Amino acid sequence: MASVPRLLSGALGGIEAIPVSVEADVSRSGDPQMVVVGLPDSSVKESRDRVATAIAHCGFEPFRGRITVNLAPADVRKEGSLFDLPIALAILLAAGEDENLVGGRGASARAAEPPDPARTAIAGELSLDGTVRPVRGVLPLAASLREAGATAMVVPKGNEAEAAVVAGLDVYPVENLRQALEVLAGVSDVRPVRGGRAPRAPADAPDDALDFADVKGQEMAKRAIQIAVAGGHNILMIGPPGTGKSMLARRIPSILPPMTGAEALEATKIHSVAGLLPPGSGLLRRRAFRSPHHTVSNVGLIGGGAHPSPGEVTLAHHGVLFLDELPEFSRSALEVMRQPMEDGFVTISRAAGSARFPSRFMLVAAMNPCPCGYYGDPNHECRCTRTQLQHYRAKISGPLLDRIDLHVEVPATPLKDLQSLPAGASSADLREGVLRARGAQAVRFGSAAMNNAAMGRRELEKFCRMDAECLEVMNFAIREMKFSPRAHDRILKVARTIADLAGHDALRASDLREALGCRALDRAVWT
Repeated sequence: MASVPRLLSGALGGIEAIPVSVEADVSRSGDPQMVVVGLPDSSVKESRDRVATAIAHCGFEPFRGRITVNLAPADVRKEGSLFDLPIALAILLAAGEDENLVGGRGASARAAEPPDPARTAIAGELSLDGTVRPVRGVLPLAASLREAGATAMVVPKGNEAEAAVVAGLDVYPVENLRQALEVLAGVSDVRPVRGGRAPRAPADAPDDALDFADVKGQEMAKRAIQIAVAGGHNILMIGPPGTGKSMLARRIPSILPPMTGAEALEATKIHSVAGLLPPGSGLLRRRAFRSPHHTVSNVGLIGGGAHPSPGEVTLAHHGVLFLDELPEFSRSALEVMRQPMEDGFVTISRAAGSARFPSRFMLVAAMNPCPCGYYGDPNHECRCTRTQLQHYRAKISGPLLDRIDLHVEVPATPLKDLQSLPAGASSADLREGVLRARGAQAVRFGSAAMNNAAMGRRELEKFCRMDAECLEVMNFAIREMKFSPRAHDRILKVARTIADLAGHDALRASDLREALGCRALDRAVWT
């Protein structure tokens, strides 16, 4: 009984992969056709013509009989062009073309012990001439298939850097189909790249980053942004047009802390699945800063589609999601953000299955106080009617506003004062405090990836205990401002971050008052 070659590939689901076994049987008789079974979608079915043409263009004998390709398990939908290369190689192995390569070079042709095909992960798209093209999702494929027992991986040249992030894999970058078969036959000159190479040092602040020193005035807003970044808190800036809200937001990357190795790996997986990794890049070293336009759809913001793909909230994972002109976003798009803001992940369910994407991001939002933008501005008259004001503010629901930790007023600065103001706090100054506060949190939680904004009930009770003075301040604020229990918890988290910036081991009344001040500013503008 002839053996059937089995190669290892994978089907992407969210930012993880499910191992898929690729089997092929080549018959010299029967109708000349190729059949792919195992729940392939249309993109995999289309691979039949690409594979057949690529095999012929690489100098292999065209097959004139029936070819059957099986993708197992059969109950998992297979999609994407990444199955081109494993399908073509399985067919060539079934036809004995690997032995023909060895025989054509003589008895001592093998350059090295070939990798075990059953433990070699393979992914790649084929061009008609047999060239192997890069594909998305190689990093999550490599990580998942390594856990499934893979010891080697054949990938397109251009994907090797992300595959080599995974320890324990010998990564073979190939340029064409013949070269890939030579790797499996052990007659290739391609030398593997050993996975798990030591990652580069964490990224410092980017040299070309915009600096907070460029923004004159708005020291209170800068302080609020420093608090938000230090604890990973959500922040809303409210002010008239031209007061510097967007300028401030776009300088936030200059004070973000470096990512941990685990954070970098997860962020890179997301960008790999989305096809946003630059060619030849390995681990991402800088936190994401995503700024979608207010016309973004619900799917674009949250993710989805017939075959679920990550949206902006996932692309901003471990980074910043900046929503400028917040009320201009559709109400439905903003409301669907409530669950990922609370839970840190998005689950997208479709008839074909579901996918779960992580979405733990820091929300930075900016808005005008009214449609014309000048409500409460002493230098300009507001032209909005009360009905217009109510309609504008109703676009931001109470539950969404409740999930934003800091509400900061960014007032207009008179031009005569602006010209004479000295440069304020720089990015270097603010980042020094951020790193100090994050260091305190890493010691407290035993993990550099944990921040104050992610604290649960147990952590709040343990690390945010209030003395008598703090309780008096909090109880007064709750009576006067009618804060919800969720707002109460978020105020405590912000106060804990302020204490970390000040180097306080325990919460003080001054920390709590500043946290309440950052939260209460919106009340004067909102009511």
